[in-house]
Amino acid sequence: QLQLVESGGGLVQPGGSLRLSCAASGFTFDSYAIGWFRQAPGKEREGVSCISRRGLRTVYADSVKGRFTISRDNAKNTAYLQIDSLKPEDTAVYYCVADWDYFTLATMRPAQYAYWGQGTQVTVSS
Repeated sequence: QLQLVESGGGLVQPGGSLRLSCAASGFTFDSYAIGWFRQAPGKEREGVSCISRRGLRTVYADSVKGRFTISRDNAKNTAYLQIDSLKPEDTAVYYCVADWDYFTLATMRPAQYAYWGQGTQVTVSS
């Protein structure tokens, strides 16, 4: 079974931090670029960040630059999204995605990428 499973979401106060994890199984993890998307209530899904196969290249949406950090540990088949200085507008379901095409992923466009996780809820509330 080809799977991406997100975890680490939760309810956090503004200014707090979370680390989201994306655990992969059933495919060659280090052959794929990884992205994070999110979808807030009433809004379209938007790209947050992505990372290349070796983790040497990263892209961040303007709204999260300086607060979010994407990383990956290919030995553990896991990607991460460290989120600092959380804001209420960060509230969304966060999805992990994997695809061969880093360049498309780097545009932060929603697309029919190869693999999607089920999402993990991040709620920022004061």
